[in-house]
Amino acid sequence: MMMAKNLLDMLRRSVKRYPDKAAFMWKSEGSYQTLTYREFWNEVRHVASGLARLGVSRGDRVAILSENNVKWPVTDFAICSLGAVSVPIYPTLPASQALHILRNADCQVAVVQNEEQLEKVISGLEADIRRIVVMYPKTSFFAKEKVLPFSGLVQYGAGSPLNNWEKIWGDLDRDQLATIIYTSGTTGEPRGAMLTHGNFLSNIEGVQFWFLEARHDDVLLSYLPLSHVFERMAGQFLPLSVGATIAYAEGIDKIQENLLEVKPTVMTSVPLLFEKVYARVQEEVRSGTPLRRKIFDWAVQVGLNRYDCYLQLPMDRLLMGEWPPLLLNQWKLADRLVCRKVRERLGGRLRGMVSGGAALNPKIARFFWAIGVPVLEGYGLTETSPVIAVNPMARAKVGTVGKPLPNLEVCIASDGEVLVRGPNVMKGYYNNEEATAAQFNDGWFHTGDLGEIDPEGYLKIVDRKKRILVLGTGKNVAPQPVENAMNQSVFIEHAVLVGHGRKYVIVLVVPDFVNLNRWAWKRGISVESRADLIRHAGVQDLVRLEVEKLTQSFAPHERPKKVVILAEEWSIETGELTPKLSVRMNKVEEKYREIINRTYEDAYTEAEIAGSQVAASVAIQKPGGGKSS
Repeated sequence: MMMAKNLLDMLRRSVKRYPDKAAFMWKSEGSYQTLTYREFWNEVRHVASGLARLGVSRGDRVAILSENNVKWPVTDFAICSLGAVSVPIYPTLPASQALHILRNADCQVAVVQNEEQLEKVISGLEADIRRIVVMYPKTSFFAKEKVLPFSGLVQYGAGSPLNNWEKIWGDLDRDQLATIIYTSGTTGEPRGAMLTHGNFLSNIEGVQFWFLEARHDDVLLSYLPLSHVFERMAGQFLPLSVGATIAYAEGIDKIQENLLEVKPTVMTSVPLLFEKVYARVQEEVRSGTPLRRKIFDWAVQVGLNRYDCYLQLPMDRLLMGEWPPLLLNQWKLADRLVCRKVRERLGGRLRGMVSGGAALNPKIARFFWAIGVPVLEGYGLTETSPVIAVNPMARAKVGTVGKPLPNLEVCIASDGEVLVRGPNVMKGYYNNEEATAAQFNDGWFHTGDLGEIDPEGYLKIVDRKKRILVLGTGKNVAPQPVENAMNQSVFIEHAVLVGHGRKYVIVLVVPDFVNLNRWAWKRGISVESRADLIRHAGVQDLVRLEVEKLTQSFAPHERPKKVVILAEEWSIETGELTPKLSVRMNKVEEKYREIINRTYEDAYTEAEIAGSQVAASVAIQKPGGGKSS
C-alpha cells in the first residue's frame, strides 16, 4: 500500500475500511455517546465547508482553544483539509498568554470551547480576529457580529457544501504546513514550531509496528490535552490511522472511574498518572496485614523476575512463549493473587501504556511491568512531531527511552547533546528565523537534552542541557534522576533541586497534602492550615527522612543538604507548572528566590521558620556530608 499523501488521505483510508465503527466515545449526561468514522468524516466536511464560507483558505491560521472533546478533532481535520494551519492553545492558559500566541501566529479565526475561552479572545483581540466559533455555548447564548455557535458553522457548511472539497485536500502534499504548536516554555518564552502533514505521517510510520502495533480493535482512553503534540500524534493521529476508537476521559480527577467504564487496551500518559497509581497501591499495601504485604512483595518480585527473563530470553523463544516452567508457574499464582487485581483497577484490558512528556522513575516503570502492564517510555519534543525514540514492545528496556525510530538519525554531540535529523523535524519556528537558526547545525536539530546511547542502541536522557547544575566546587549535578527518586514518595507531589553556583544542592518540596493530611490525622496531629502542618516537627522529620532515604544511592554532592517544605500547591494557573505538568524552573526559582537565598545563608532563625507562612527549612546534612545535629 502506498503511504498516505497527507493527514486527510490517512483518515479517509480508515473511513473506507471501518465506516460504521466508533471513532470516538465521550460521556454525556451519564452515558457514553459515539461517533462513527463515517459520521466523523461527514462532520469534518461540513465544518470545512463552513470555515471556507467564513473566508478560511490555504495558509490561514485558525486557533483551537478548548479542552478535549469530539469537536476538537473535527475542527483539526477540517482546518487541515483546507490547507489551513491549526494553532492549538492550552485552555488553561491565562488570557495574556493566549493572546500572545494568537497575535504571534497571526490567527484570523478562533474556535473556542465556551464563553470562558471566548472572553480570553475578545478581551484584547476582537479587532484582529475575523470570526470566533463557540463549540458549546450556553442555552442563553446569542450569536453576534464575529461570533457564532459551532452548530451554526456545521449548518452553514451542510447547507452550502464545498463541491471541490476532495480536490482541495487531495492536492495537499506532505510538505504542507498542518499546525503551529507553541512550546510550553519551561525555560523561556513559548515559540511556535511549524509542523507539516509529512512530519506527523513520518512519525506515525516510524512508530507503528516497529515499536507498538496500533490495531483497529484498540480502545484508547485520552486524557492528556490535545493542545500538546504528544497526545495529538499518539492519542489522535496514530489511532485514527488504523481505525481504532478514542474515548475521551472526563478529566484527571475522573480517570479511575473512566478506566473501569471504558476498559482501554492502550493509553498514553505522562509519569504523573503512573506515580499516582503506584503511590495509591503502595499506601494500601502498607495499611494491610503483614501476611498481605508479604504476598504482595513476593508477587511483585516474581513479576520482576519475569521482566528480567523477558529482557534476556531469545526473541524466537519469547514469541513462542517458551518461559522457564518454574517461573511460569510462579507467575500464574502471582497473577491470580495480586497482579490481576491491580490491573483490573486500570480496566483489566491494557496491553500497553506509552509514557512521555517527562522522565519516568525506573522503579515505577519496573513495577508496572511486574504486574503485567507494559510501559513503553519514549522521548521527543514538540519540534520533532514529537517522537524521537521509544521502547519497542518486543524488548523494552526500563531506564532508557528506547531506540531511535527507524526513519530518522540520532547522534550524540561531543558535549553530550542529543542531535536528530529526519522527516519528523519541524520546518522551523514561526516568524523567528534567529531561534530557528540557533537550533540547527549542518542539518542536525539540537534538542537541548544531554543523552547517552548504550551498546545495544538504547538512548538514555540525562537531563536538559540548561538544567545541569554546576556547583561552586566544580562538580556537576543532573537534577532529573534525583528529583524522580524523591517524587517516588507518596508524601511528595513535586521535588525540585536547586544549587547552580552554590557549594551544595537543596530541594524545594511541595508535599502531597492528601496523603500528608491522612498521615497527620492518624497520628493525632491537628492543625488549622497547611502552613501549620509543614511547621510541625513530626511532619518535617517525615519529609526529611523520605528525602534522605530516597536519595541515599546518589553521590554525596548530588544529595540535597537541606529541604525547603512549601505550603503552596503548584498549578498551571499559578504559573509553576506548564500545561503538560512539567515544572517551569525559571518561574519557580524567581518565585522562591528569597527563600532559597535565606536557606543557603542559614538566615532563618527558629522563630522565623516557625512563623513562616510559605515554607519551612529543614537541614538534612552539613555541607561536608555529615549529619547535622
